[in-house]
Amino acid sequence: MDKIQRRQRRIKSISKTLRGTEGTPRIVVHRTNNHIYAQVVDDITHKTLAAASDLEVKKKLKPVELAKEVGILLGEKAKKAKVKTVVFDRRGFKYHGRVKALADGARESGLQF
Repeated sequence: MDKIQRRQRRIKSISKTLRGTEGTPRIVVHRTNNHIYAQVVDDITHKTLAAASDLEVKKKLKPVELAKEVGILLGEKAKKAKVKTVVFDRRGFKYHGRVKALADGARESGLQF
């Protein structure tokens, strides 16, 4: 099995237990070598309530610091959409480094998960 297939297997395993509802939507994280993206998604209506990426942050920062800024930005946008509690879906990525920094930034801005 190659790296992509292992990640797909982890995604399938994680998605069995995680579901975003109207009251507690899901934060979905996507990380590439160069960028990091996050969305707040309601799985029942299949709508994106808020989204943020490092392309929106206009600061020159190290990747982990940039991911934290994306989390803060996502948290602020989620507040405007009247979202307070969420479920964190790391989409098969390990919970460390940039993914963890994004989660910490979202918690800093007031989201609870």
